[in-house]
Amino acid sequence: MAGSAAGLACGRLASGFFAFAMLAGAVPAAADDVPARKAGLWEVRTVIGNRSGNGLTVKQCVDGETDTMMLSMTGPFADTACPRRDVKRSGDTVTVEAACTAMNKAGTARAVITGSFERAYEMTVTAHGDGMPGGAITMTMTGTWLGACKDGQKPGDVIMPGGVKLNIRDMGKLFPSIGIPLPR
Repeated sequence: MAGSAAGLACGRLASGFFAFAMLAGAVPAAADDVPARKAGLWEVRTVIGNRSGNGLTVKQCVDGETDTMMLSMTGPFADTACPRRDVKRSGDTVTVEAACTAMNKAGTARAVITGSFERAYEMTVTAHGDGMPGGAITMTMTGTWLGACKDGQKPGDVIMPGGVKLNIRDMGKLFPSIGIPLPR
């Protein structure tokens, strides 16, 4: 019984990783794909699936360089898992279609980004594949510009729930192998 519970837990973890790879890989990683957000403090709320509740809300202090770095956090997935991406723009909508492979399983992902990178945007990523729980998973992120970064904040700061602050530049120095480009 304990072995089957451990196997089930590993299977769920693998499914979750596969889903993350598909969702993250569909996010356009090249600076040319999506314009940078306006410099300042952004509140970003992420909800995965159709779960009720608040999801995860963080605040991000960005400038042009750190915004590109945050977008590149999916670096190991962007090029490896989803090497083929088709990006289309129409008005204030950017659509990205991607064919992905993660954990030796193929899937597709579609990201639709609407709104303004000056004020507010919404990005919905839907991934389909055999490795997904239920065959598909959706992640929705909404971003709202709050104004200038607060005193004591610097570009690259991510303020997590509870006030824990991380900086994307520091993460890149600590974990250079995850694909975050370091500032020059």
